Amino acid sequence: MSVPQGEFELMRCPPAPSLQAWDAADEMLLRHLDEICILRRDSRVLIVNDGFGALAVALADHRVYAWNDSLLAQHARALNLRANGIEDTGLEYNRDAAFPAAPADVILLKIPKSLALLEQQLYALRERMLPDTRLLAAGMARHIHRSTLDLFEQIIGPTLTTRAVRKARLVLPERDFSLTQGQGPGPGSYTLVLDRDYRIRSHAGLFSRDRLDRGSRMLIEHLPTGDAPLRIVDLGCGSGVVGIAAAALNPRAQLLFSDESYLAVDCARINFEDAFGRARQARFTVDDCLREEADASADLVLVNPPFHQQHSVGDAVAWEMFRQSRRVLETGGGLVIVGNRHLAYHAKLKKLFGNAEVLGSDSKFVVLRASKTL
Repeated sequence: MSVPQGEFELMRCPPAPSLQAWDAADEMLLRHLDEICILRRDSRVLIVNDGFGALAVALADHRVYAWNDSLLAQHARALNLRANGIEDTGLEYNRDAAFPAAPADVILLKIPKSLALLEQQLYALRERMLPDTRLLAAGMARHIHRSTLDLFEQIIGPTLTTRAVRKARLVLPERDFSLTQGQGPGPGSYTLVLDRDYRIRSHAGLFSRDRLDRGSRMLIEHLPTGDAPLRIVDLGCGSGVVGIAAAALNPRAQLLFSDESYLAVDCARINFEDAFGRARQARFTVDDCLREEADASADLVLVNPPFHQQHSVGDAVAWEMFRQSRRVLETGGGLVIVGNRHLAYHAKLKKLFGNAEVLGSDSKFVVLRASKTL
């Protein structure tokens, strides 16, 4: 990445050699910052949604706080700092879903694809803006709509947007301190019906926030049921609906909910506690797949894998999920997944496990089980 702040070698996490670890919106933000000359060495810079650390790496000689809901994005930032010989001793970052409490002099926001998440973040950022604070936002033009700009105007104040350059645009709001009302959107919710009704709530930005998605529904329909003390992992748990269903259908099972999203794990914890109170215990971990889990520590792993990372479509994350699942499974244990039929997960599982069984399918999705035999 060549920008006014320097030239930097950047990579994605997990590695995807054919995909770039930054976009034109990152470059546009950094060039605009250089042109308007608002950064001092002691400026407090809050960076939000920095995909793979491109902004934090370029601005590492300032007082940077990098907030991201994605642990993978945080790992990529640390990796890219090291790759460019940059010490990260002055950089702060979040270790949970909370925004930093302190105000910032400059806020750089990469616009998320979820409108509800953008709304929530703008309300949070508004509270961290002083009279001299500058908020600069950027995204790819195809993801910036009239509704996007309306949110900036309603929450922050009068907003300008630039022309698209290499399909990216800047969004430049001016803080109107008369705007003090309103708050971020509450969690979406729906009811999961099994032996009884379970209320599932989802934070802004989580997948399928207001309803049970078709893939998860199919996966739940093919969950094992019984009284065995299974060690079950809901990997990429999101709101935790699959793991909660597995717990309801297997009353003696021990559950682990794992996701690389802080918001997701927080949501899964809330939903599990609402569902079972103190009658059931579970573990909740923010992890890069299952890297922190021991070998042969699970009997069943359940996955509804993502087929994109941020705005890029690919199977790198899903493939890593499958690899880590095989490692943590006990011999005889199984990985059960649901995926779009066209993604050919059957072939991938067969290559990794040596077997793959179709448990169910429809015109769009297929549920597969692979067993660890060695």
